[in-house]
Amino acid sequence: MNLEKQVETNDCEFKQKPTLKPNTQAAMNSAAAEQEQRLKAKMGKIKHKIAVISGKGGVGKSTVTVNLAATFALQGHEDKVGVLDADIHGPCVPKMLGLKGQKIIGGPDGLLFPVTGKRGIKVVSMDFLLPNDEAPVIWRGPLKMRIIQQFLADITWGDLDFLLVDLPPGTGDEPLSVMQLIPDIDGVIIVTMPSEVSQAVVKKAITFSKQLGVPVIGIIENMSGFVCPECGATIDIFKTGGGKKVAEELSVSYLGKIPIDPAVCANSDSGTPFVAENQKSPTVKAFTEIVTKIKQFLKVT
Repeated sequence: MNLEKQVETNDCEFKQKPTLKPNTQAAMNSAAAEQEQRLKAKMGKIKHKIAVISGKGGVGKSTVTVNLAATFALQGHEDKVGVLDADIHGPCVPKMLGLKGQKIIGGPDGLLFPVTGKRGIKVVSMDFLLPNDEAPVIWRGPLKMRIIQQFLADITWGDLDFLLVDLPPGTGDEPLSVMQLIPDIDGVIIVTMPSEVSQAVVKKAITFSKQLGVPVIGIIENMSGFVCPECGATIDIFKTGGGKKVAEELSVSYLGKIPIDPAVCANSDSGTPFVAENQKSPTVKAFTEIVTKIKQFLKVT
């Protein structure tokens, strides 16, 4: 199904589905097999596939994803980084990368291409298919899995070094779809914040990944302290050390903590990756060190 057409038929899964005749079922099986082959071919051109997840919302996962992507691009991978915004109901990656209002690009022979942002970051998002900001996506699991499959199989991502998949909070349809659909996924990065509530929930995300046989690359503790720009003192607004504690308890790697910087919000709203504009910030240093650890895990030289 055409991507735009699928969005126009938001309510299609609620209608009674007709009984399929044998030849119709065979045709559908053949189409599914062809799509799976396309998916494997497209993903085969991407060296490293990483999912970014969280146990709960409000931890800044999308902000972390965007700035990790920008950091990879700044470290010699410009034009070789992609971001799949797999949050079907609340896509926000385009806004953070200054791509709001863009549409997926069509090419000859029905080819579809990602939207390219700053530093050559290639982006695909449900936001590119919606008519306006007020349009909700009222879908259940099967349709969400199908659109994610199309994003992976029908979009011409090209040769990439890294594809980061920004997933919605929790362990529901979208995370499960991505884990099952992407062949040879390198692993997941789990974003949390220092609060005890976040610590309790992030354990579910770790267990979820392990049960699916997907490696946990590590935990990032976001919003970990505020560094005063005047005196340099660190104020632990949401406590600190929660991510490291969970990592030690469940024997996974701790990638580091990212301090709060007010400019992160301002840059996200203006559509500019924070790490590209604030090189002297301790927060940028934290992202740089985290990306170095991710590369070590992936054995990227």
